[in-house]
Amino acid sequence: MNIVVLGPPGVGKGTYAGVLSKKYDIPTISVGDLFRRAIKNQTELGKKIKSYVSSGNLVPDETVIELVKSRLEEDDCKNGFILDGYPRTVPQAQAMMKFKKIDVALNFIAPDEVIMERIGGRRTCNKCGAIYHTKNVPPTIEGICDQCSGRLVQRADEKPEVIKNRLEVYREKTQPVADYLRKKGLIADIDANYPIEEIEKIISQCKKHLQNIK
Repeated sequence: MNIVVLGPPGVGKGTYAGVLSKKYDIPTISVGDLFRRAIKNQTELGKKIKSYVSSGNLVPDETVIELVKSRLEEDDCKNGFILDGYPRTVPQAQAMMKFKKIDVALNFIAPDEVIMERIGGRRTCNKCGAIYHTKNVPPTIEGICDQCSGRLVQRADEKPEVIKNRLEVYREKTQPVADYLRKKGLIADIDANYPIEEIEKIISQCKKHLQNIK
């Protein structure tokens, strides 16, 4: 099955996609991960992507489309995939409909105040990339990664002023994607306003929409 996960930044798409990936044995393709890999490799493309991501703006459509299309052509995607972070604009969605059939778009919804708290509390290890949360998933020792003892940092795109900009960009650029896919009959709205301890209430909604897909 070919799945798209939608929703504002910080709503929990990556977490939910990871659970569904294990259950249905299909890979999660995170556009954020593709971006970070390019940035880490310090390619010319990676440098351009970094300038957009650090300010909370969207990477140009043609770049994103090229990255995603290439990734979906790899062998592990033959039996399906979960797209996290794509499409973010209507042109990206239109391009996607041409090169891959999508079965459903799970659209996760939560209030802004919940999203601000989720993103603002994130901390990432500067060595291994492990992700923590000051409230929901704290490290054993404050500021130190449990896995490699690396230093936990707050990414530039997770600071309050950037989060607000990301939400504004989402409403302006990405919300129309949900409207576009809804007209195509692909949208399934998921209430994501639950704490991590009650994640099964969110996953069960997803399962309900996925059970009839062949």
